[in-house]
Amino acid sequence: MTVVPEARTTPDTEEEILGLYRAHLSKGRATLAELFGSHMEVESSGAWLTTSDGERFLNAGGYGVFIMGARHPVVMEEVERQLRTHPTATRILLEPTVARAAEALVSITPPGLDRVHFALSGAEAVETGLKLARANGRRRTVAMHGGYHGKTLGALSATAKEVYQKPFRPLIPDFTHLPFGEAEALEHELAAHPGEVCVILEPVQGEGGVIIPPKGYLKQVEELVREYDGFLILDEVQSGFGRLGEWWGADTEGVVPDVLLAGKALGGGVVPVSAAVATRKAFRPFDKDPYVHTATFSGQPLLMAAVQGAIRAIHEDRLVTRAMDLGARLLPRIAEIAHRNIPDQLVDVRGQGLLIGVELVEAGLAGELLIELFNQGVVANHSMNGSSVVRFTPPAVLTNHDMDFLLDSFDKATRHLISGSATMPGRR
Repeated sequence: MTVVPEARTTPDTEEEILGLYRAHLSKGRATLAELFGSHMEVESSGAWLTTSDGERFLNAGGYGVFIMGARHPVVMEEVERQLRTHPTATRILLEPTVARAAEALVSITPPGLDRVHFALSGAEAVETGLKLARANGRRRTVAMHGGYHGKTLGALSATAKEVYQKPFRPLIPDFTHLPFGEAEALEHELAAHPGEVCVILEPVQGEGGVIIPPKGYLKQVEELVREYDGFLILDEVQSGFGRLGEWWGADTEGVVPDVLLAGKALGGGVVPVSAAVATRKAFRPFDKDPYVHTATFSGQPLLMAAVQGAIRAIHEDRLVTRAMDLGARLLPRIAEIAHRNIPDQLVDVRGQGLLIGVELVEAGLAGELLIELFNQGVVANHSMNGSSVVRFTPPAVLTNHDMDFLLDSFDKATRHLISGSATMPGRR
């Protein structure tokens, strides 16, 4: 007989939730949570999150989701209004929020990108882009070493990381990986297969460890793809939507891809949304048959309300400019502290806008630094394809006090790291 759990009348405890993770989610995730003291996040607002014991942490992580912080009032207003009226559509009739969300999104993407397919995750957007390339006759795909595009089967074929790929091989055939930032190798591949190649890459490799290509590289890639009749996908799931101090990494060099991928921050830090934004020519196979690529929750009204709210919030709060300004202030300060406190453990500090990476000499030190930052009240991220890099993706709503807190915490964390006094977070 099925037993339905009764409604809870007492607050969740860390021990209970940890046990449920082990029983029903992932033992590995439970172990990771224990490394950070088994804290349980229960509330968030702006740049800060709060745990069940009332402790507050500055959120400089979130893998790029929170460019406008948590629960931005403009986004919440739009989502709450839609939730009260019509959160999910039949997908048979006309529905205005998806049309208005598409209109808003194409208004901020490079010119010529005016067809949109909405999805939920970044990986789904990648799959959409790859399918558009195949539908347009490009059966070979070039991705870059260190690039990260997700873990669904097509996206994983583009993500060149042995540990992620190995359990699921054979993957999709005809994927080639080349060095990021080297146009000569790309030209050789395109010239060998004219009219057959799709190129997918990120303007800045976030999960690769905040790898910034040489100036002019993106424009070179675009020119080579056009010369050899290829198909260009720019994966801006993490780098886009203001994160680099421009609306898109494409804007930094005036590039117009065949498909631009958006996600993470697109839902305003409230709901999951992604999108593939394409030229009319690239999108033609989807225009021809509306059922050739579909998803039940593509364009769900509740999510589309969040997209409209997120774009309005960025405009009204001038968050793209603010990301550029904050990044220009934070990057040199973080670099100065790192070079002063951990010169022998440091490889590099680099960044663009509010995507900043601190590379250490080994992955273990990066893990220790993440824990020390947590001990000092800051949440940051590791880089999935660059395990020795600690990555900061703070929101563009940081106040001067927030910035001072972040820099002071980084200073203390690095000093503790070099003194050998780094400690594991304790259970509370």
